[in-house]
Amino acid sequence: MAELTELRQAVAAVLPDVKYVIAWQRGHQPLRSRPLFVRSQADLEKMIWDETCYDNLATYLTSHKGEKIGIVVKGCDSRSVIELLQEKLINRADVVLIGVPCTGMFSLNKVRVKLDLARVKDACWDKETLTVEIRDGEKQVLERRDVAPDKCLSCAYPNPLVFDVHVGEPIEPWAPLQEPYARVIEFEKMDMDQRFEFWRREMNRCVRCYACRNACPLCVCKDHCIAESRQPHFQSQEADVCEKWFFQMIHSMHTAGRCTECGACERACPMDIPLLLLKKKMAQVVFELFDYEAGIDQMAIPPLLTFQSEEEHIEEKKW
Repeated sequence: MAELTELRQAVAAVLPDVKYVIAWQRGHQPLRSRPLFVRSQADLEKMIWDETCYDNLATYLTSHKGEKIGIVVKGCDSRSVIELLQEKLINRADVVLIGVPCTGMFSLNKVRVKLDLARVKDACWDKETLTVEIRDGEKQVLERRDVAPDKCLSCAYPNPLVFDVHVGEPIEPWAPLQEPYARVIEFEKMDMDQRFEFWRREMNRCVRCYACRNACPLCVCKDHCIAESRQPHFQSQEADVCEKWFFQMIHSMHTAGRCTECGACERACPMDIPLLLLKKKMAQVVFELFDYEAGIDQMAIPPLLTFQSEEEHIEEKKW
């Protein structure tokens, strides 16, 4: 991880030219962080940068369009920024990007399986382990690989792909990398009936709170969402599994070829539904059909936002 002191210095240097800089601060528990809007020196002292800074701050950019702001971005966050720029949802001149290389975050859900988060008093990290101090004085050491999000284990872009200021030295991906779609491949070993039952069971737990949608940096039509629109009225508010499933499939299709697999949707879900599995499947299909990976090239056009009469990997129907 880049040094916090260097990051604070970079933010301080940018601050006079922007309304504020969005970074992270400690959350209400040692293993949580939350967004911080840095406006003053006092705010700078609250800043943190560690393996708890998993939130994708690019989510805030579209709601502040027209204001000049700064934002700290990891590799996956910068991919979301690139997608927003490609779709002209933000203006490049309005955003000052402070890039930081990332050695990987950790998954609260995976840690929760191993210990009670409410009893955690403090935590510290090194390259390969997470040491957690429990309130009764006990310490527990967890292997980072065992508690890292699946997306971090397969992340090929630990360094920001677009930035104005870079803090720290670029780093190599966290080796050995998993196959990018390992989670999808493992899931598809199940037969069709098992997969259907899996998703029926998962979607039945959905409470339609729309936290997944609201956390997504690319799901920008929140005020006109098809799930809540009454004119036209495409979807009911009934709490049956079909309507829940329908909404999640719409969300996946609307972000197909745009989703940078940051995992914000899955982290935000209060029911721990593995939503990123759907997004990864769509990313796999888009990559296989169009040789396209979201958020890599600012000058590229996402394949589902353009049209070609012939696609190299799609055999057109012969009439």
